[in-house]
Amino acid sequence: MSAASKVSSNQVSNTTARGAGKSVDDAVTRKNAQRRLPAQRDLEVQQGRSTQRDLEAQRDPDTQTEGMSVGVILGFPPDIALELQQWRASFGDPMADVIPAHITLVTTTLTDDWEATLSHVREVARNQEPFTVSIAGTGSFRPVSPVVFLNVEDGFGACVDLHERLQTGPLERDLPFAYHPHVTIAHDVAPESLDEAETVLKDYRATFPVVSMGLYEHDTNGIWQLREELDFGIETDHPRGADSSARSR
Repeated sequence: MSAASKVSSNQVSNTTARGAGKSVDDAVTRKNAQRRLPAQRDLEVQQGRSTQRDLEAQRDPDTQTEGMSVGVILGFPPDIALELQQWRASFGDPMADVIPAHITLVTTTLTDDWEATLSHVREVARNQEPFTVSIAGTGSFRPVSPVVFLNVEDGFGACVDLHERLQTGPLERDLPFAYHPHVTIAHDVAPESLDEAETVLKDYRATFPVVSMGLYEHDTNGIWQLREELDFGIETDHPRGADSSARSR
């Protein structure tokens, strides 16, 4: 695969808003019909640091507290998600086949009130208009963390605004880093593979509409499971997703 195969905005111009909204489901079901995501990687990696200690505490019965951990992401149209998955695999990243391309809005966050969390995320989605995202060029969190990513250009401010509105109320927490929207393309692979990823995709560019966001739960098996895919700017009591009804907690 060569850099000449990069996606352009023209190549994705026929992606429908609904297709973009379903991209998380489409990408995940390639690997797992239950729409599960491993918890060890992208949802907890932001700007070269992680919440791995939070995840370990959740698995340790001596430190575990009441509540659940959630994350919120923006999924990609299926064609772009597939291409980025193939690139990630080409760099030797073992998680390429099970983590779809995405932009994290809320990294692993503990909440003790599912109903309040669901209501909060739905309200943010209701008040968010669809917007356009362009990803272009590469960056890296090295030497702090062995991560190479694609930059978010158009839509960067919208992602930051969404993050700031989401990370309030039942999802409020102090983060040990500044939020930085990005798309991971290689993580924890050999240094030469990180170098390759950063070089080969330096001219990569793709543009697509974003019309929804996915609310995930980190379950007791250490797996991220999609609970709802929430459309932007829509008042509805029947959101899309794996769990379309509010659960009692």
